[in-house]
Amino acid sequence: MSMISASRSIVIAGTGSGAGKTTVTLGIMAALQRKGLRVQGFKCGPDYIDPTYHRAVTGRASRNVDGWMLPHEAVREIYCRASADADIAVIEGVMGLYDGKDPLSNAGSTAEISLLLQSPVLLVLNCQSMARSAAAVVKGFQLLDPHVRIAAVFANKVGSAGHYRIVKEAIEHECGIPVIGYLAREEELTVPERHLGLVPSIERGELDSLFERLASRIEQTTDLDRLLELADETERVVCETPVLFAPPAPSALREVTLAVARDAAFHFYYPENIELLEHYGARIRYFSPLAGETLPEAVDGLYIGGGFPEEFAATLSGQEHVKQSIRGAIEKGLPTLAECGGFMYLTEAIEDTQGTRYPMAGIIPGIVTMQRKLAALGYREVSGMEGNFLLGPGELARGHEFHYSTFQQGAELPAAYTSKGLRGTKPEGCLLHRIVAGYTHLHFASRPALARRWLDECAAYRDRQSSAAKG
Repeated sequence: MSMISASRSIVIAGTGSGAGKTTVTLGIMAALQRKGLRVQGFKCGPDYIDPTYHRAVTGRASRNVDGWMLPHEAVREIYCRASADADIAVIEGVMGLYDGKDPLSNAGSTAEISLLLQSPVLLVLNCQSMARSAAAVVKGFQLLDPHVRIAAVFANKVGSAGHYRIVKEAIEHECGIPVIGYLAREEELTVPERHLGLVPSIERGELDSLFERLASRIEQTTDLDRLLELADETERVVCETPVLFAPPAPSALREVTLAVARDAAFHFYYPENIELLEHYGARIRYFSPLAGETLPEAVDGLYIGGGFPEEFAATLSGQEHVKQSIRGAIEKGLPTLAECGGFMYLTEAIEDTQGTRYPMAGIIPGIVTMQRKLAALGYREVSGMEGNFLLGPGELARGHEFHYSTFQQGAELPAAYTSKGLRGTKPEGCLLHRIVAGYTHLHFASRPALARRWLDECAAYRDRQSSAAKG
């Protein structure tokens, strides 16, 4: 069962963080949508927020493609599977083009993804206060790895149309590639800085007018036909044999029901995590703790992902009936995965930066305290601890951490994982009842057995509950 990717693709990469690649990406996506094209978005790296933007613009779930977090064959499969029915794949980079896991190689970088998916690169350059020097920057990016096909340049944050002409002439003369468009320095066309209420505002449609303005400006200042010509030079990726979504043997299927918390407070899920659970037989039932919806009845497992529970702490704290429904099921042994925001929700309380404490579900003993700066950020490779039903000792999975809080444990609990990051190895998360909880966001495609093992645990729980009811 082979799959073939979209016939056109473009990687939109920056020279560094802050170059404006997200703004440019959203403007190009929106402008291509206006041309009647089906646009499939992708995001290099583990980030959840940019894919949320992409989905708001394209109406299609955006996918993370990450050469460190995921095996390369899994990246190709995710790419082919999502883009097969699209007219063009637009892949937003992470940090600068060559920035990734390793300063001495392309590992985990946008450059690695461009090579892996054989996609041309549109390099976004912040041209503020530069003229001919812009050509020197582009030339350096061309020379660092000649295998990476930088097909064109986008001049961002130019001072005027005249400034753009100077930059364009310099780059095209010195570097031999076209400069196909620009955006001027305009505050109202800048995507807002990432703050904790941003994703809910996207979901409420509050940024729709920004996306429309970006599309209009891109149409005025960018040669979209040239962009499509460059994207047409993509060599299509062929995935001969699926590694993630191969048809499962009937014996591997588990007809269980899994509750998934999904609302403005809990919404950080890699799409493949849910899809792999469904692939192996799970029926997904979504519910909203924030809206006062209790845990659905007759479920065999619970997934509470990341998000921003601290932004909605007062509301979540007041939903006693919701907390009780979750607490009662977990205390009966409901197999539960709680990641980051979900982990925070299951603790005794969240304390904000002003010192106000909001009682949470009260299952995991301890208090979460919000910080004014990042408490953790980066890739994680985890191995399971004894008693972890998802991941056994010595078994590895990959993911990332990103949070502004710390957890003060209120009782001695076994850790869920041993977690390895840039700062070394440490215990992470906790095990209690049949909960696996911690700050790490796991990508199941890094170890698909996670999904199967979880569903095995759910089936065992269902059978125990059925036997108890009969007894």
